[in-house]
Amino acid sequence: MTQVSVDDIQRELSTYLQRVEAGETLVILRAGKPIAEVKPVVPRVKTLRPFGLCAGEFTVPDDFDAPLPEDILNAFEGK
Repeated sequence: MTQVSVDDIQRELSTYLQRVEAGETLVILRAGKPIAEVKPVVPRVKTLRPFGLCAGEFTVPDDFDAPLPEDILNAFEGK
């Protein structure tokens, strides 16, 4: 980690940002005290879930989309 003052970062922002892009972490100091840490953003690689991930773990009943009984509908509606 490199420590750099607020004045230095303001004068040479693009230089320090290039260093961060290269993987370096900077600690910004004001009056000798650390106030912020600037580090590179690690991109997340979005991976697709494999097809059939849960195959065989459960079965969908034939009547899964059938209307609910009247008493259950009433319970949902607060009647």
